[in-house]
This record gives sequence, structure tokens and C-alpha cells, in this order.
Amino acid sequence: HTWLHRQHFDNPALQAAYESSLEAAELTLDRRNRLDAKITALALTDRYAPVVRALMCLRGISVLTAFGLTVEIDDWTRFSGSTIGSYLGLVPSEHSSGASRSQGGITKTGNTHARRLLVEAAWHHRRPYNNVSRDMRSRWNAADEASRARGHQGNHRLHRKWDQFEARHKRRVIANVAVARELAGWCWSLAAAIQQEQPWTDE
Repeated sequence: HTWLHRQHFDNPALQAAYESSLEAAELTLDRRNRLDAKITALALTDRYAPVVRALMCLRGISVLTAFGLTVEIDDWTRFSGSTIGSYLGLVPSEHSSGASRSQGGITKTGNTHARRLLVEAAWHHRRPYNNVSRDMRSRWNAADEASRARGHQGNHRLHRKWDQFEARHKRRVIANVAVARELAGWCWSLAAAIQQEQPWTDE
């Protein structure tokens, strides 16, 4: 921000336009930060916190992403590890004609926002998972022991999945969607386990 405020233009009209645009950008950023803070506070209330903290045991799942998945999917116990991907439109489309069968791109059915959150989160699993970051340990400390262990297992598995695709020279966009599909299953296993102990209500 300091660098931006130091910029100066000789043309008065250009300088005025620049200052107006900079002020608008800063107001927008401030508004976003205030909204993020309010969403974070809501995510950590008793209603949402158990599932949110469990989901945050996986890499790429921040408090905002976890909260988004929690409210969008609602009752995770409706699904299984194999059906959650279909619900989110992360499975390949299929075309059959007589004895032939071919697969196309993902169906993109279901909840668009939840699917986008998972696809973005999946990119984080491309990085090596050798040393657990300080941020991840902090998130684990807020979750229950079973979720921590499950999250650690999932992080290893999802990075191995990425490694396998890289070794096969798979296009990264396609590989990432496949990792997102598996990530959805890991999210389901964490969230459903919590909700089975603490049944979800619409109150």
C-alpha cells in the first residue's frame, strides 16, 4: 500500500482518477476483511465449529472454505464417499452407444460453489507433504484427535495422488479435478463422522 500511495502523475486529471480508484480499492478491501471476520466468527460458533474444524485438518481448507462447504452441503450424512463426488458434479460424464462406452469431462451438476471451493483447495495438495506447517498444527490443535489423524492420512494420500498424475504427465487441470473429487470424499469422511455424533438440525 505504501508504494501505491507514493505514485504521482503530472497530469492532474490522471492523478485525481488514480486517487479515486485507489480509495475505492481500499474501501473494497476493508469491506472484504470485515466480512471475512464476521464469517469466521460465525463459522466458529457451536452450530458450525465441529464440522468446520474437522474439515480444516485437510490442506487447502481454510476456515472460509470449510464454512462454505459446511453450509452448502448441509447434511453430509445423506451421502457416501462414492456419491459425494457425483452430487458435486466432479465425476466424468459418460456416453454409451451400443457396446461402446466413453467418458467425457466432469458433469458439473450439483452445487457449483462447493465444487469450485474443492477444485481450488485441491491445488494445495500438489506441494510436497513432508513437514507439517505451523498453521496446520494450529488447525489440528483445534480439532478432535480422530479428525487430526484422518486429516493427516488424507493429506498424504492426496499428495500421492498428485505425484502419480505428475509421473504420468497428466494435464494439471485434469489431474486437479481428479484430486478434488477424492478430496470431496475425504471431506465427507470427516464431516459425516462429526454429524453422526452430533446430528445436524435446521434450527
